[in-house]
Amino acid sequence: ASAGLILMKKDYENAIKYYTEALELNPSNAIYYSNRSLAYLRTECYGYALADATKALEVDKNYIKGYYRRATSNMALGKFKAALKDYETVVRVRPNDKDARMKYQECNKIVKQKAFERAIASDETKKSVVDSLDIENMTIEDDYTGPKLEDGKVTLKFMKEMMDWFKDQKKLHRKCAYQILVQVKDVLSKLPSLVEITLKETEKITICGDTHGQYYDLLNIFKLNGLPSDTNPYLFNGDFVDRGSFSVEVILTLFGFKLLYPNNFHLLRGNHETDNMNQMYGFEGEVKAKYTAQMFQLFSEVFQWLPLAQCINNKVLVMHGGLFSEDGVTLEDLRKIDRNRQPPDSGPMCDLLWSDPQPQNGRSISKRGVSCQFGPDVTERFLEQNKLDFIVRSHEVKAEGYEVTHSGKCITVFSAPNYCDQMGNKGAYIHLRGSDLKPEFHQFTAVPHPNVKPMAYANTLMQLGMM
Repeated sequence: ASAGLILMKKDYENAIKYYTEALELNPSNAIYYSNRSLAYLRTECYGYALADATKALEVDKNYIKGYYRRATSNMALGKFKAALKDYETVVRVRPNDKDARMKYQECNKIVKQKAFERAIASDETKKSVVDSLDIENMTIEDDYTGPKLEDGKVTLKFMKEMMDWFKDQKKLHRKCAYQILVQVKDVLSKLPSLVEITLKETEKITICGDTHGQYYDLLNIFKLNGLPSDTNPYLFNGDFVDRGSFSVEVILTLFGFKLLYPNNFHLLRGNHETDNMNQMYGFEGEVKAKYTAQMFQLFSEVFQWLPLAQCINNKVLVMHGGLFSEDGVTLEDLRKIDRNRQPPDSGPMCDLLWSDPQPQNGRSISKRGVSCQFGPDVTERFLEQNKLDFIVRSHEVKAEGYEVTHSGKCITVFSAPNYCDQMGNKGAYIHLRGSDLKPEFHQFTAVPHPNVKPMAYANTLMQLGMM
């Protein structure tokens, strides 16, 4: 009962602990597995959630919630056909359950849409959205009083006006949004998959982790740490969009600064700069609500050109997820990755976006159901082989906004405080200086934002699928 109470209080880490203890005493309780599965879903451990839902059904194949949980886990992993099978079961057993029928129909729609997309994708001549846009001749209506690019170029004045405009929850004119996207695609496509930079003795860079559509917290970072400039460089380490409901504002601001300071404002791809995630966690829905499906297609094209990793002074490697499912991966291998695509299910590109560190040596299967977890020995060997000092990664919520593990060789930084308006975590960013590359951590707390809930644009299955 106390575990159920903890679950209701949204203290998912403790709920997992309690249900784990309960299952040690009573390993054939389907409800415990199902409830722990829910706690894992809430903490984004979709691989573990899937395993627990499956276990609940092994214990009791008539336990309907188990099918629900397993379907939700598969949806979260982008395994839509597997999810559909479980929703079918629920609808068959409970023909009058409206919620189940709605989920079944929604999931069925996605499966059909995916099949259709595959069919047209085999048309080798996949054209860029840019080819079908006539941006020059888009007119900006007289009643639009918002910011406009100056002679088609982003300036500091434009950036300040745009940030204020967004702060008031106003929409940038679609012509300006398209101009930014087309230009940033051009800039990103010229970059290597592994970006290498050198900080001089006196220079410092600020590394930020996930921002997840939390626009007002992004503005707060700039308030605390200064606006980006050629003398105040930043690196944003992926997961700019999804979950938070101001993802359009976050990404257009980041892309604007990339255009303004192309050599001193850096962006790396996260696992959420991908079609599957954007379909489930809100970014696709948000772009369609604020603009059009066509604009989402262009975002998708731009995301594919985001670099995957960054090396600072040949000593520090930064990536969104982490290290690799096998030993022997070199920086040269990273340079060679052909990144202009949706990430594959395995291999170095997948690992860079998805893997997580673990305290024990070796590797284990991922709590997320994608890539792996890697231990301190894996980190040690990788750094030694590539003559590096440490890695910086993001991808996981941390109560303090950051965490130092693997004897200081693996650092996590996460910059979305009170993640999803419910985790109560701090955010953080890191300063690295050219002189010694010693990380300095700066923490901050969430600031108020307009009353728009996180996940407001997410797929209905992800909003309701947690039941």
